[in-house]
This record gives sequence, C-alpha cells and structure tokens, in this order.
Amino acid sequence: MTAALVICAVAFGASVLTLFSGFGLGTLLLPVFALFFPVEIAVTATAMVHAANSFFKVGILYHDIDRDVLKRFGIPAVLAAFVGAWLLSVLSGRDPLWTWSVLGELRSVTPIGLVMGLLILGFAAFELVPRLQALRAPPRALGLGGALSGFFGGLSGHQGALRAAFLTPLELSPAAFASTQAGIASMVDVSRLTVYAMALAAGTLAGPNTREAWVTVALAGVAALTGALLGKRLLGKATVRGIRLLTGVLLLLVGAGLATGIL
Repeated sequence: MTAALVICAVAFGASVLTLFSGFGLGTLLLPVFALFFPVEIAVTATAMVHAANSFFKVGILYHDIDRDVLKRFGIPAVLAAFVGAWLLSVLSGRDPLWTWSVLGELRSVTPIGLVMGLLILGFAAFELVPRLQALRAPPRALGLGGALSGFFGGLSGHQGALRAAFLTPLELSPAAFASTQAGIASMVDVSRLTVYAMALAAGTLAGPNTREAWVTVALAGVAALTGALLGKRLLGKATVRGIRLLTGVLLLLVGAGLATGIL
C-alpha cells in the first residue's frame, strides 16, 4: 500500500508538470518505482504508465498539435527509438565510471547518464542565460533533435528533456507546445514498447509479474491521467516565457541528476 501511495503521488505531480514542460514523468517516476521493485521491472512499469499518459494527453490536446513539427521531429525520433531500445540490452551491462554515496545510498555514474546529463545541462544554459537565449537552433536541426531524443528515449526512457530543449526555442503557444510534445512522446513510446514487448516475450526483459505490481501500475496510470486533466485546466494561464523558465530549471535539475547518478 505504501508503495502504491508514494508512486501515485509522484505520478500525479509529475504529470501536472510534464504537461507544461513536456518532460519529467518518466524521469521522476522511474527512480520511485525502483525503490519498491527490481530495476528491470521498474523500467517496463514506468514505460507503461508513460505511454498511457502520452496517449491520453494526445486525446485531450490533439487539436493544437503542430503537424509540421510532429512530422519533422517525430519521424526521426521513432526510427532512432528502435535503435536505442535495441541497444539497451547491450549497454545495460557496462560498468559504471565511478560510484559515490549520498545520504547512505550508493550512486553510480554510467557512461550513458554522464553524456546525456552534460548534454541536457548545456541545453539548460541556452534556456536560462540571457545572452545564450538569443541563439536558436535552426529549423533544419529538428531532425537531429528528433533522432537524439528518440535514441535516448528508447535507450533509457529519458526522451523529453532533449525534445523540450529543441522545441522550446520555436516559441509555440503553450497549448501547441504541450500537445506536440505529447504527440511525439506517444510515437516514441509505441516504438520502444514494441521492442520491450519482443524482449519480454523472449525472456530477456522483466515486466510486472505480481498482482501488487500490476495494481500499482494501474493506479499510477490513473493518477497520471488525473494530473494531466488538472494540467490542462491550468494550461490557459501559462505564458511562453513561463514555459521557457520552467523548462530551463527542470533541464538543469535533470541534467545534474543524470550526470551525477542521482537519477
């Protein structure tokens, strides 16, 4: 019961935030799932909740999707997600670069986490430092952004931070930003869940295998959907500047967390 309550609370709060920033649900939910379940089960459980949330957000926001951005960013993301998910089993056995302890808990800095964390910290600087805000990723970079986001989404589930970093400079309206992010996320989720399903069938990946785990996943999904509904009600009060500030701060926190092994 304690596990379900904690996981549902995080799923609800993260879902509200992710509607504005475009990322955060999987990043925040995975470590919490991992507190109560084995890591391999936590990965697949988080992917299921994330996918359900993405599809739900598309359902309530699809009218505002920027279809040009969806195609130019989403297609490379889908293709790269297949590659990232396939490489997951290959790279998961790599030894960490180093380990350290925080509050009595051992943390490991992996090559993937360090590289992605440093990338995200760089993107955070572009959102928060006034002199760098004048610089923009050209529209032709959307394909590259999609490929990077999709690859890391398939590999580790951390897709949204990179996606937000490339889409935020486009200065879409808050509704278009949130809905387009959701559309791209759902496309990537389909790709990686397809690969995960094949791995589950082959016995090379573990998924929820107890009644407690399945109930927790279901309740977390409901909590995430409820958070998305609340976020939609607040979306009309958001501003482009506010979205950009929130995105920059979350990019900073996530990047630091990944680079140090905390996340």
